[in-house]
Amino acid sequence: MAVEAGMHPPIRSYVLRAGRVGSGQARALAEIGPQFMLPYQSGLLDLDTAFGRSAPRILEIGFGMGEGLAEIAASHPENDYLGVEVHTPGVGALLKQIGERGLANVRVIQHDAVEVLTYMLMPVSLAGIHIFFPDPWHKKRHHKRRLIQPPLAQLIASRLQPGGYIHLATDWQDYAAQMLAVLSAETLLRNTMVDYAPRPDTRPLTKFEQRGIRLGHGVWDLVFRRV
Repeated sequence: MAVEAGMHPPIRSYVLRAGRVGSGQARALAEIGPQFMLPYQSGLLDLDTAFGRSAPRILEIGFGMGEGLAEIAASHPENDYLGVEVHTPGVGALLKQIGERGLANVRVIQHDAVEVLTYMLMPVSLAGIHIFFPDPWHKKRHHKRRLIQPPLAQLIASRLQPGGYIHLATDWQDYAAQMLAVLSAETLLRNTMVDYAPRPDTRPLTKFEQRGIRLGHGVWDLVFRRV
């Protein structure tokens, strides 16, 4: 999108990294992508048409290499999962998992998640939203780039159905504190715990997280619900 004179470009919560696309990922992009990838559009997405059925819809923002999303989708065939990721190797890796596991309940959009939420997803259309280990932007001067900010919390709340949930996880304690403060300030959301939640069984441990736990790193989960 062109930036008009005098306007600042939007702050992105991610950096596009080149990343090497492996042969298996490239094959999945070419062979599986046409069936399971949805193009970005500036109009509302018909989720029933996209998935070919009506079911609870869970959005995952920034699914990385897709192992967790694939595991969750395989364990819960009663739900539909929409994964949004900007990095091509991760998209290819998830598509490869979709093919290997025979998953029919996953669709993928390779685009900025904030724009997908804003323009493609209807209000009160989602049963849940997952944001696991977003970039912590650990340097203080970069905290403004963090994804979890009040405008996003308001946008997320508007897309959740009453009773729908948002589940966040991070391994940076100061980011966890920011997430807790931001979500607690959103009037449409209520914390399911006093502060942080124990890791729900529905969130599988990633290899990265398992390594961090072995090294003594903490992980903080938050689960809020739409009132």
